[in-house]
Amino acid sequence: MKKYSSTRIGVAQGSLVLFSDYQDGGVMWTGEGPRELRRAVIFDEPFRESPAVQVSLSMWDIDQKHNPRMDITSDMITPEGFVIVFRTWGDTRVARVRADWLAIGGCAHEDDWDVG
Repeated sequence: MKKYSSTRIGVAQGSLVLFSDYQDGGVMWTGEGPRELRRAVIFDEPFRESPAVQVSLSMWDIDQKHNPRMDITSDMITPEGFVIVFRTWGDTRVARVRADWLAIGGCAHEDDWDVG
């Protein structure tokens, strides 16, 4: 369990098209074997500490003739942002992917005192 020392909790969310490889013959559409794509997300304002981040697939356009294989996760989470990681493998052909994300964590407030 992630516990926050702040009584002020912030929620940030967004949606990001990770790629559209079918348009330009990109590796997710034409390649085989292990493939990985990373996209950085920067929060509009930083959290006090690294937030809890949830990433989900909100659109997945694939070739129906091949097995659907996919892994999506977050990595390198900091108070300022994180990285979305999308992976596929084998003969899976992925045309497009959109990811939605949600970050929840303690946040600063104008009434906070800086006694450092």
